[in-house]
Amino acid sequence: MKTSEDLKQLLDRIDHRGYPAYKDTRGVYQFGRYVLSIDHVQGDPFAAPSKLSVRVPGRTAGFPKELFDNKHKRVALQDELTRNFWNQIQQYSFQAKGSGKSGIISVTRCSQEILERTACEINPSSGDVTVRFEVGFPANGRTINARELKKILYDFLPSCVERALFYGRLDKKKIQRVMELSEDQAYIREQLETMGLVAFVANGAILPRESGVSQRPMKGAVPFVSPQSMEVTMELPYKGALSGMGIPRGVTLIVGGGYHGKSTLLKALESGVYPHIAGDGREYVVTDAAAMKIRAEDGRSIRHTDISMFINDLPNGKDTVAFDTEDASGSTSQAANVVESMEAGAKVFLIDEDTSATNFMVRDELMQRVIHRDMEPITPFIERVRALYEQFGISTVIVAGSSGAYFQVADTIVQMDRYVPREITEHAKTAARDYPRLELPKDGPGEPSFDRKIRRNPGLKNKGRVKIKTQGRDGVVLNHETIDLRYVEQLMDSEQLTSLGNIVKYLEEDVFDGRKTLKQTIEELYKKMDAQGLGAVCDGSYLPGNLAMPRKQEIYACLNRYRRLGTTS
Repeated sequence: MKTSEDLKQLLDRIDHRGYPAYKDTRGVYQFGRYVLSIDHVQGDPFAAPSKLSVRVPGRTAGFPKELFDNKHKRVALQDELTRNFWNQIQQYSFQAKGSGKSGIISVTRCSQEILERTACEINPSSGDVTVRFEVGFPANGRTINARELKKILYDFLPSCVERALFYGRLDKKKIQRVMELSEDQAYIREQLETMGLVAFVANGAILPRESGVSQRPMKGAVPFVSPQSMEVTMELPYKGALSGMGIPRGVTLIVGGGYHGKSTLLKALESGVYPHIAGDGREYVVTDAAAMKIRAEDGRSIRHTDISMFINDLPNGKDTVAFDTEDASGSTSQAANVVESMEAGAKVFLIDEDTSATNFMVRDELMQRVIHRDMEPITPFIERVRALYEQFGISTVIVAGSSGAYFQVADTIVQMDRYVPREITEHAKTAARDYPRLELPKDGPGEPSFDRKIRRNPGLKNKGRVKIKTQGRDGVVLNHETIDLRYVEQLMDSEQLTSLGNIVKYLEEDVFDGRKTLKQTIEELYKKMDAQGLGAVCDGSYLPGNLAMPRKQEIYACLNRYRRLGTTS
């Protein structure tokens, strides 16, 4: 390993030379109490910044083992250290001058959710702390300005590392609270199973967000208070007794007038599959980790999916046991989303009437009389929701504001009244008795077929190096093939989409062989990623610092929207 002095001498030698001479700096250097690695050097000052990493040995970093001795604690601590490092480098970014991206210093800016990221990793056995970040190597035009880079590497960076990554320099009480919150959140998630719940919303939670472009809590929002009939109390390891609304397994209906908080509650449940940071307002809103938001998605691609549970006997004779389309309708897309989520192991469906296909969700009694069942190819969701729970163990939480039909099939009914929930099950059931009952099918649905085998798409690799580009949270592009993920609403961060791009590339190049089903492939992949991290799907000599772990369900969702997915029966 070279020393920091070796790097300084190298920079002096290449100063004022052409920008490509910066490539000579690639390598690993000992900088006092940490190791600096220059992993990738940008081609010119206007290209994407250079990739660097810092590793602080565990003994030097000094974090007590009890702060990271299981996965959820470790992920929470990694998240906190990434935020610390980001706070430190912001005061130095662009302080070194030059052309193009010269002087930029950046690291992942974390969202309100706590995600497993490659930006910061703690070795579970040694306690080594690694942070991956970017630096724009300074230049004047396209001529190296090594003096400005030395400012970054020898003045700015050491200060940031010392203040952000050493336990002795941090607020120990705050770090302790991060660990305690992660333990409490994990405990609540475990208790959901034990208590027969699909979600928990703590009293005092702040569910509304600041704005459509900010996920911070809204100031002055009404704190959440559970209906007494649904209130449960948990004795958390650190916070102690915490009460809130427990949403039971089965079919739960959320109703109420417009702007009273129905969709706000559902949004909180959607993001509750992830832990949240302290002060978010939703840190004690916890949903079953395998919950999936289901919606209509006109125009999406569907590949060889068995939607016969909901769609049958199409007038054009199209096969619905192995349904294929490049341009799905609202009803077929929502049917596919349900079945694909079943394949992905979803335990809870979260559905908002506003983003659903009306003809998929319900056919009222009058329509059933006028249009006989034999003339309608769609079996609406209302006729399957009970069977999904009773046969397959999948609960459903539905937001409805216009149709009362679901009163007949719901187990629990909650009315949102000015952001305050009220349990009205008995009242709603009584009112529903005065209306004609829906005619429900006598026979339950058969289990969908999940036998799709996936073959490689030869065209992707034959085009040479596969380039991955992320379009924010809207989609990911592999070469010229866009995977539209706008409506996979539980993807919270663009770095999750970058990871999904790497996953698809890895599967196409190294895994898909036409012998394994999609389910077998993804289950094996996720086990590998759980053991090895996101490095398991990345090639090259270094691990990029801009990846975040998606859930297994989002991997299914991504591949199911990949138009070039090669399927066989």
